[in-house]
Amino acid sequence: MSAGLAPGIDRLGTETAFSVLARAKELERRGRSIIHLEIGEPDFDTPEHIKAAATAALAAGHTGYCPSAGIPELRAAAAAYLGASRGLEIDPEAVIVAPGAKPFLFFGILAACGPGDRVLYPDPGFPTYESAIRWTGAEPVPLRLDEARGFALDLDELADALDGGARLVILNSPNNPTGGVQPADDHPAIAELLAGTDAWILSDEVYASFLYEGSFASVTEQAGMLERTILVDSCSKTFAMTGWRCGFAAVPEALREPITRFLVNSVSCVPPFVQLAAVAALEGPRGEVDAMLAEFAARRELVVDGLNRLPGVSCHAPGGAFYAFPNVGGVPVGAEELAARLLDEAGVAVLAGTSFGTTAQSHLRLSYAASRAALAEGLERMERFLATL
Repeated sequence: MSAGLAPGIDRLGTETAFSVLARAKELERRGRSIIHLEIGEPDFDTPEHIKAAATAALAAGHTGYCPSAGIPELRAAAAAYLGASRGLEIDPEAVIVAPGAKPFLFFGILAACGPGDRVLYPDPGFPTYESAIRWTGAEPVPLRLDEARGFALDLDELADALDGGARLVILNSPNNPTGGVQPADDHPAIAELLAGTDAWILSDEVYASFLYEGSFASVTEQAGMLERTILVDSCSKTFAMTGWRCGFAAVPEALREPITRFLVNSVSCVPPFVQLAAVAALEGPRGEVDAMLAEFAARRELVVDGLNRLPGVSCHAPGGAFYAFPNVGGVPVGAEELAARLLDEAGVAVLAGTSFGTTAQSHLRLSYAASRAALAEGLERMERFLATL
């Protein structure tokens, strides 16, 4: 007789991108050619000055433990970076460092919410949101992001959801998986709605640098919002540092010690040489980053144009991030079957919209964090496959 599992483990979800990646890698090991459009990872190398900073830190012996909330140098650099990019004054003491942005999503929800609490979150949305909400025993309340609105949150629907009460409201702009961007003009009204509640706010802004028109705007810029918001950002996407695992957040005072305690009990700390590399990223030159963002803009045009030429497919141009979220409702098979068959029969790894919630049954997510050649080949394979249906 074997030992059983904890009864709550079934409440903990997963991220489909990694399971599809594993399946795609297995097909590659069998000799198949696979175009990887499933994982949200820039195909660029980390800029040289960041790697040089890590090398220097290693040589100088920065390889031991450090404070769980982060080294002072990075907390100060992150406070300045968040403040300058959002027009805010942020105290370095408010900043916490973690291995990527995900711990702030999980630990922030765990610190703020408990059984029965209502948590509002975007749908379609990053799957960790709902997973963490369910794990705490809280009630997940999806906020529908409609394609007709460019996958932006509808303020009337937010108001209706808030009428039922909320312990936490999760915002994500630019959005993963849709690339939708909340219009800056909406933020005063969103702040006014939230000001009438006792809800904490978790604003996931890891794609803040990936905006194709206009300038980035955060709800934290509105009066009274920063003091109740976990403002999350990361080095992973902006600086092509996904494997370095270094994120940071400005955290309201009441939540700082609980979130730090979760870090103490789980990962201890982010390695100090990684944190010193992150300082170089935040304070250093942005030439390579700007070039990367310009390339993403060109890839966006290639992918959106290509998808809109496919039979039964339409694609709204994303305003941010590096994901296309085409509507495949005109294809004679459902999105989940289509995604599976594109991988198995055409060698194109994508994700079904159902991986991100309940409101995207007729969509796929494609990451265009891949070379233009790979994207063009992926679109050609998709076109050939769709012609066989």
